[in-house]
Amino acid sequence: MKTRYFFLFAITIALFSCTKLDEKVYDKIPGTLYPENANQVANLSVEAYTKLRPMADDEGWWFLAQEISSDELCGPTRGADWYDGGKWVNMYQHTWSNDDEGVNRMWSAFWTGITTCNQVLDMMHELPQNAALLAKMKEVEVLRSFYYYLLMDNYGDVPYLTSAKNAPALPYKLKRAVVFDSLVSSIKSALPSLKSSDNKFMATKYMAYAMLTKLYLNAQVYTGTPRWAEANTYCDSILAGPYAMEANFLAPFLTNNQTSKELIFAIPYDENNFQGFRLHMRTLHYQHNLRFDMPVGPWNGFAVVPSFFDTYELTDKRRDGYHIFGPQYASSGAEILDGETKLPLDIDPHLPGLIMDATNFTPTQIRTTGARVGKYEIKMGAKENLSNKFPLFRITDFYLIKAELAIRLGGNGDEWINPIRARAGVDEWSGTTLVQLLAERGRELYCEGHRRQDLIRFGKYKDAWWEKLAHGDERNTFPIPKWATDANPNLLLNP
Repeated sequence: MKTRYFFLFAITIALFSCTKLDEKVYDKIPGTLYPENANQVANLSVEAYTKLRPMADDEGWWFLAQEISSDELCGPTRGADWYDGGKWVNMYQHTWSNDDEGVNRMWSAFWTGITTCNQVLDMMHELPQNAALLAKMKEVEVLRSFYYYLLMDNYGDVPYLTSAKNAPALPYKLKRAVVFDSLVSSIKSALPSLKSSDNKFMATKYMAYAMLTKLYLNAQVYTGTPRWAEANTYCDSILAGPYAMEANFLAPFLTNNQTSKELIFAIPYDENNFQGFRLHMRTLHYQHNLRFDMPVGPWNGFAVVPSFFDTYELTDKRRDGYHIFGPQYASSGAEILDGETKLPLDIDPHLPGLIMDATNFTPTQIRTTGARVGKYEIKMGAKENLSNKFPLFRITDFYLIKAELAIRLGGNGDEWINPIRARAGVDEWSGTTLVQLLAERGRELYCEGHRRQDLIRFGKYKDAWWEKLAHGDERNTFPIPKWATDANPNLLLNP
């Protein structure tokens, strides 16, 4: 009998809390003996979950593309810094090509996740079948659906493959609506087998409810037909789960946020063992290492879009809580001086331009303008990677979805949106409109990877905003990368 080997990683224990290590640890186990118990079955899916790691940074580009192509965040060119071949400007202004870095890396990251899930499932199909293994297979199918959901949301018509071993060499695309139906069917079939658990790092029943809610919420975009009632049903299933709003609006974003009552499904970043969350490096000023006693120097890049910053009322706690601006001080209390101008670092929250060159802008404007992202706690002594768990789904999003669905179904969403506004310290609303709702989603869910999708659903992604021109609906999806269509010309054909 052919022998198979399966590698076991300590990351399984640290990040996913699936099992405990026995006293005697083997680096590999013969396939004839594996899996021999429930703990070993749990390990089979670990590799599929690790493919979430690149999503929040430039290796996978998902978070960057969702936010920088929106009206919330930008990567301004600061003199000779941050042009980087135009990739940040192209993403913000929607002038990307089929060979831009973000377009290339997102496609690759999503397919890596899908393929890994399919490889794991192929392997599971060849093992002796039992109830625990079958349940784990359904869990992996739901995780695969999550990667497919991201792929379809960003690229539209795509291939849909459920096996790596039996996949065609040159697959064809399917219509987005067909992929939508396949995902809904796959997730629903898995529901009875999924755990009703609040494990934030697994594809649980509540994570599946969240995905079904999102699919139905955006069904009009994906299929041409709205499915508000179905979205409402699955949203109710999440709201009935073990989740609640935190009293502190920053609690879901702390370094040790793994116990937050708001998190439904998250990427378990760790500064040492599961690296890939470097938003602080991309946004903080060069000398901000002095404020946070960092052993590394930040890169002075990302900043909030000034017109979006101005949507926060002065009394909104999120305005100061989610952003870093104003005079900056070292941990000692001393003024921080900019390394080039030697002037006190005082960050003007309003960027004067997307491309700031030395001909038209002063060194102070180039280096110190634009409120920086402070939503995710930057602990004292922060390294190049953060340990904050990145929320892919959290309950406050679904409060706002419930409000949106109530309005779209002819009702009133105030009861779901006002607790969020009250927590933020701003006046409650009466008769909330969809226009108000979209704006509030932006303020609350800022820099969580939802804005691109929201703007498309509300028909606003094609609009002009600060330093970005209007365009048609053709930019609502990204093009399949040139390298992928060169390798498989079938991807250029209509489904």
